Amino acid sequence: MKYVITGSLGHISKPVAQRLASAGHDVTVISSNADRAAEIEAIGAKAAIGSVEDKEFLARTFAGADVVYTMVPPTWNAADWKAHIHNVGRNYAEAIKSAGVKKVVNLSSMGAHMPAGAGPVTGLHRVEGELNQLNGVDVKHLRPAFFYHNFLANIGMVKHMNIIGANYGEGTTVPLVHPADIAAAASEELLNPSFTGKSVRYVVSDERTTHDIAKVLGTAIGKPELPWVNFRDEDTIGGMVQAGLSQEVATNYAEMGTAMASGEMAADYRANKPVLSPTKLEDFAKEFAAAYAG
Repeated sequence: MKYVITGSLGHISKPVAQRLASAGHDVTVISSNADRAAEIEAIGAKAAIGSVEDKEFLARTFAGADVVYTMVPPTWNAADWKAHIHNVGRNYAEAIKSAGVKKVVNLSSMGAHMPAGAGPVTGLHRVEGELNQLNGVDVKHLRPAFFYHNFLANIGMVKHMNIIGANYGEGTTVPLVHPADIAAAASEELLNPSFTGKSVRYVVSDERTTHDIAKVLGTAIGKPELPWVNFRDEDTIGGMVQAGLSQEVATNYAEMGTAMASGEMAADYRANKPVLSPTKLEDFAKEFAAAYAG
C-alpha cells in the first residue's frame, strides 16, 4: 500500500513511518525541513519537502495514496493559534479531496468534541469538522490524552522552586498518554484501515491525579515530597510568557488547563473509554528523571 505521513520525524510520525516501511509499504514522509530528507530516506521512506500551508504541494504529494496520516505540526508564532490550526486542517481536507484519497487517520486530541473553550484543541475540533465534511472518505480521528512529555517543561520549576503545578486543578484526575502508545495506535489503524465513515478512537495510557503525578515524578528524582501547586490562570499565562511563549500561545494553553480542571476536556472520553495503553506514569518517570539529570 501507499502511505503519506505528515509530521516529519516527530515523536509519533517517525515510529509510524518506520513501522510502515518495515512492513514493506511505499511510504512518503512530508517535512518542511530539507535537512531531514536523508534521515527520512534512511528509514526506508521517501521525503517530500514542502509546507502543509501549500495546498497544491499537499495535493501532489497525496496523489495515489491509499491512506494518509494527518497531524497539525506545532507552531509557536501564530497570531491566532486556533485559526492557524484550522487552516492547516482545511488545507488537508482540500488536498485529500483533490487527490482522491479515500482513507485518512487524523491525529486530533482529547477535548476535540468541544467547539470552544479548549485552547489549541478547539482548533483541532475545527480540523475534525473539515475532514468530516469529506464525502466518500473514511476518517479515523485519534484523540490522545495529555502527553506525559508536557511535564518535561516543568523541570525548571521543579529544580528552582521545588514545586510542580499548572492551572488544571487541585487533585484533578488527568488522563495521560505516551507518544509511543499513540504511534502504536496510529500504526494499527494505518496497517489495517478497515474503519468506515467518520469515527473516533481515544488513546490513553494512564489516569492519575495531579498529586499522584507530583509524587511519582518527585520520587523518581529523589524528591518524594514534591508538592503539586494549582496556579491561577493569570499566573499560568505570566509564567509561560516569562519562559518565552507568546501571549497568544500562553492564553490558549491556560484556556485548555481550565477545560481540564472543569472536567469538560475529558467528558467525551469518559463516556467512550477505551482499554488503556501499556505505558504508565511510572514508566515515564524514568524518562523524566533522565531529562532532569541531563
